Amino acid sequence: MTEREAPYYQVLPDGRVLCTLCPQACRLREGESGRCRGRVARGEKLYAVNYGRISALALDPIEKKPLYHFHPGSLILSVGTVGCNLRCQFCQNWRIAHEEAATELIAPEQLVALAEEAKGKGNIGLAYTYSEPLVWFEYIFDTARLARQRGLKNVLVTNGYINPDPLKELLPYLDGVNLDLKGPDSFYQKHCGGRLAPVKKTAAQLVGRVHLEVTSLIIPGENDSPAAIKDLVDFVASLDRKLPLHLSRYFPQYRLNIPPTPLATLEQIYRAAREKMDYVYIGNIADPKYSATDCPRCGTVLVERLFSGVQLDGIKDRYCTNCGEEVDLVL
Repeated sequence: MTEREAPYYQVLPDGRVLCTLCPQACRLREGESGRCRGRVARGEKLYAVNYGRISALALDPIEKKPLYHFHPGSLILSVGTVGCNLRCQFCQNWRIAHEEAATELIAPEQLVALAEEAKGKGNIGLAYTYSEPLVWFEYIFDTARLARQRGLKNVLVTNGYINPDPLKELLPYLDGVNLDLKGPDSFYQKHCGGRLAPVKKTAAQLVGRVHLEVTSLIIPGENDSPAAIKDLVDFVASLDRKLPLHLSRYFPQYRLNIPPTPLATLEQIYRAAREKMDYVYIGNIADPKYSATDCPRCGTVLVERLFSGVQLDGIKDRYCTNCGEEVDLVL
């Protein structure tokens, strides 16, 4: 069960195998694995060797993904594999993304059965997360189709580094996506081993087709300049000013030891983003003011996210209790 022939590859004239799943375009000789560590060339074919390999499984609040406008207050069975197609120096899940981690084999049918069993605890579906899920394409595709048949939601938490054709094939089975926009192109090249353009293309392909939220980890001196923030906010607003934008506070991780993001920096960026976006949040801080959802028309608090849980006191029958505006949430 751990191997499947990958659907996205080409055989080059010199016998190497070109992986066409993501923009890294790995060209592999016999026995070589791709940058993501999930694909191996063998006999002029490409095999997904991570199929069914699960490194992490937990029933998480949907807000942890983070998704704030998608079934707020619910839980979702979250699952991850190993590997990633970027090399972010600040990776928060580097033990499973970039090192060898213990895994358990779980078939799609088994995973969907676990998700169904968890419905009694408030589970709404499956979230593919923790490491980069798109390098797990074959397993997610098979599992998401089955989950959709069983009435379960499918959520993707991703860096968005995928080519348009495979994403187009997966899209009909996705319900929600949190997309990571890391910074300017120079930031991607310096810190991530990638480029910005493919991620922007993914964002454009997702918007209007699934519920989409965007996260950006703000790292002092690296992607927090006024020009970088303006480009980020302008791009997200150009997609849809109602898209939730999550500004996440950075803490030293993996190979990056820059001090944590000052709260004042996050608050300044928050204020600038709110001028163009209806919904902006600050994550990784202990201030519920920046995690609450306000009505963009009258300012009433629609959703409070507290340490004790999520309260939807400002909503009645999908409308703001104060002004009657229809809320921009999937309930």
